[in-house]
Amino acid sequence: MRHQIDHRKLGRSAGHRRALLRNMVTSLILHERVETTLPKAKELRRTADRMITLAKEGTLHARRQAAAFVMSDESLRKLFSTLAERFKDRAGGYTRIFRFPHRRGDSAEMATIEYLGFVPPAPKLKAQDQEHDHEHEEETKRKAKAEKKEAKEKKTKEKPTKEKAEKKASSKTSKKTEDKEEKKTGIKGLFGRKKKTEK
Repeated sequence: MRHQIDHRKLGRSAGHRRALLRNMVTSLILHERVETTLPKAKELRRTADRMITLAKEGTLHARRQAAAFVMSDESLRKLFSTLAERFKDRAGGYTRIFRFPHRRGDSAEMATIEYLGFVPPAPKLKAQDQEHDHEHEEETKRKAKAEKKEAKEKKTKEKPTKEKAEKKASSKTSKKTEDKEEKKTGIKGLFGRKKKTEK
């Protein structure tokens, strides 16, 4: 018989066990469901129900007691707002435990613990919807690539026109200088070029 046995030790020291329960209670408040082993779930049920009783009190002292145990401010706000209102007309028994098959590897008894009124998240998209989303993303990527290519082609077309204009301007200036030199010298050299007269 289990006389004078207060709690499960879970194979851990006192500090390690307290840190484990604090983390598990915090995640249970945030997500409202936790999957763990059966002994941990049964031990967690005590502290989870105790947090709800503190939240239902709603006093400053109760809030400080809960803050000393809960690990995050977000979970503390949710505890004293949504969960306290949900269980304000309930006298106790705020959690439920579901048993699951044994875990492969160490054959541990598995279970999930959750608060009453927990609504599971929406199911994931089907394979067809995922494929449709993937195709849509690919189309957007292709369009973006095509737009980038068009922009690059426009830039490359604009550059040679500028270069041609610069070449024309430079050729005109060079011709003018040559004509001036021809007028000064007046004598043509080989290949149609004009030689300078020797003084």
